[in-house]
Amino acid sequence: MPLTYAHDAKAIIGEPEVLEDGTTAATVENSAAWHALKDAATALQPLQIKDGSVPEASDHAAARALVDTIVASIRALAPLFPHDAAYLDALPADFAKWVAGGFGVPDFLDSLQAFQPQQHRVDGIRHLVVFPMYTQNGSSERHVEALIVETIWPEFIAQLETQYTNKLFVSLRLVDFTPGYDTNSAVLFPETVAMREIPSFTWGAIFQDREAARYRRVVRAAAEITKLELPDDLAGLLDDQAQAERMFVMWDIIHDRTHMRGDLPFDPFMIKQRMPFFLYSLEELRCDLTAFRESVKIERSLAARKAAGEELTAVEEQLLKHGKLVQYGVIFDRIFRFAITGTRVRNYDGLGGQLLFAWLHQKHVLEWRDVSLSFEWDKVADAVVELGDAIDHLYWESIDRPKTVHWLKAYELVSSVVTPNPASLWAEGLPREILAGAPKGYTDAVMDDEFPLSMFYEALDKKMKDVIASTAGIRGWAPASEAPRGA
Repeated sequence: MPLTYAHDAKAIIGEPEVLEDGTTAATVENSAAWHALKDAATALQPLQIKDGSVPEASDHAAARALVDTIVASIRALAPLFPHDAAYLDALPADFAKWVAGGFGVPDFLDSLQAFQPQQHRVDGIRHLVVFPMYTQNGSSERHVEALIVETIWPEFIAQLETQYTNKLFVSLRLVDFTPGYDTNSAVLFPETVAMREIPSFTWGAIFQDREAARYRRVVRAAAEITKLELPDDLAGLLDDQAQAERMFVMWDIIHDRTHMRGDLPFDPFMIKQRMPFFLYSLEELRCDLTAFRESVKIERSLAARKAAGEELTAVEEQLLKHGKLVQYGVIFDRIFRFAITGTRVRNYDGLGGQLLFAWLHQKHVLEWRDVSLSFEWDKVADAVVELGDAIDHLYWESIDRPKTVHWLKAYELVSSVVTPNPASLWAEGLPREILAGAPKGYTDAVMDDEFPLSMFYEALDKKMKDVIASTAGIRGWAPASEAPRGA
């Protein structure tokens, strides 16, 4: 009988569907139907252009045959995913409309609206996902991509979510995928799908297994290069993929909800609005440091209860453990990976990493001395929280300021910690004609690399380039038939 999933349940009820060849949802990545779907989607991609269409009439016969294979495979695999029945029923219809329309710009709004993974946050539940889409930090072209994904939702996260409510957040593990995800992309967002209109989005997914595997590889290498002596619990985290995944789920569920909480400018992230890139740096860092602050609160509260002789529940023990690990996650992902990943063209995540490193160094809780890196761990948490408080205070004050004054004050905060480019107009002081003009003039005056890498990061970047590059397309786990793969 098919699986039955209760939307708010912590367990799966029923027996798994088994196809005639013995395939179950747990082994679907090894099936002939999945490989046919994956191969057909991959073969279709070179026929598509950036908007997802297949413009050459001479390619239409081949595209039609590939779509036929994709649709047949979806129908063959659909019984393994009864919780996604409405979506998998709608997909063939959207493909049929695309073919009938002569392979113009695809419109998969109907199937997208039928896909509701946030309603099935059950640990281990899988989804088959097929859409014409671009992949953030991957391909900018809306090609047909296909994925098999698995939900990560341990009991302590389900409990945490009752306090940090985030009904739109979906935590996933990448099982297998087409080339758009053989990249740095670690998210699945509905807005990336080709569709005729923009609906109200109801979910957003992050691949915590990719984030965890990337983190483990980068931090291990950077710690070796910088001669950083790792605390025992951090060393254990780098050896445990499953634990690292759970740490990222806790971090991201708090980070994600923070974008619309706090003393904010009207729209803190200013979606589709143009503004200086360091504003994005502060917003992303604000959300990370909120996750950090809340994890400190959770850890200290539970540790105090335990020290007083109170026996914690199994869920509370997990929250205590992962509350500490989130703090390591934020610090070392930011200072070891974010700061030196990507180009130097308006790299807002890179600047956020630089800002955190410089802040901790200037507070003397991080030291680079005798060609080695060290931390005063008993002082680190309070110093990180202090930076989060400074950003929060900037936001609180800016509710009463014009937008451009908020930008100037944000620059003042960042430049008080990270040294600007010596050629910067912003650092020199914007001329009156820019200050009196439209916001566009302010943004145009920002250099692509407004805050260049420090000498420390220039040296670290050279040593870490190959390691950073090696994380593109990284998986946290091997296929189901193999043992977990090291990262």
